[in-house]
Amino acid sequence: MKCRKKPVTVDFIRWTGRNLEECIDFLGGNYLGHSAEKRINGWSRITLITFEGPLTASEGDYIIRGVLGEHYPIKPDIFDMTYEVIDNDSK
Repeated sequence: MKCRKKPVTVDFIRWTGRNLEECIDFLGGNYLGHSAEKRINGWSRITLITFEGPLTASEGDYIIRGVLGEHYPIKPDIFDMTYEVIDNDSK
């Protein structure tokens, strides 16, 4: 048997290492912390609370807010294969 994933629109943000406050705002209560290692231009990792427990997003990873309000990190190559950006509103 085969099935097709239903089209669902989700919100996302890309962790750049320099947008900590923006990511904290996006994650709300699902922000757990960031790496203790500060780099010259920002932080290298951010940790978020997911349904599977704490997961870490590395610089360049995307953070998705799912249909149930859950958050999870996605590597750029998986994001590119799975998602199509439909609104590039850079607020």
